[in-house]
Amino acid sequence: MNAALNLWVVLNRAHRAIRRHAEADMERHGLTPTEFGILEALFHKGPVLLGELQKKILVSSGGVTYLVDRLTDKGLVERAECEGDRRAKYVRLTKTGTALISKIFPAHEEVINRALNGLSRKEQQEAAALIKTLGLAAEAMEQA
Repeated sequence: MNAALNLWVVLNRAHRAIRRHAEADMERHGLTPTEFGILEALFHKGPVLLGELQKKILVSSGGVTYLVDRLTDKGLVERAECEGDRRAKYVRLTKTGTALISKIFPAHEEVINRALNGLSRKEQQEAAALIKTLGLAAEAMEQA
């Protein structure tokens, strides 16, 4: 197998193994990975325009609307008007949503830390830099 194909297989297998740990932790709290992603984004970024949230969690506009509706029904997020543009809506955490993500995120972060513990902190930083470079190069190819 050539080096590029080998890297592709290794990246996918590592991602799958690590993702299983993360997803199991999210599911313990009754959240899908995309629901958790929305809560996490709002927790760290504060209120976000619906369109920006869509880009952050990499789903379609219809998908993000559906997910926000589900989280609204659970009482975890709410929509708010955008004063500068009546057509735009912000999504923000409710008090219940803030309390939930504040409680579960530190333990989730620890799950991720344990899953990535096979590399030292320095190796993790080096791997992140290399994979970022790889992703940016692949993105540039798509646009060309």
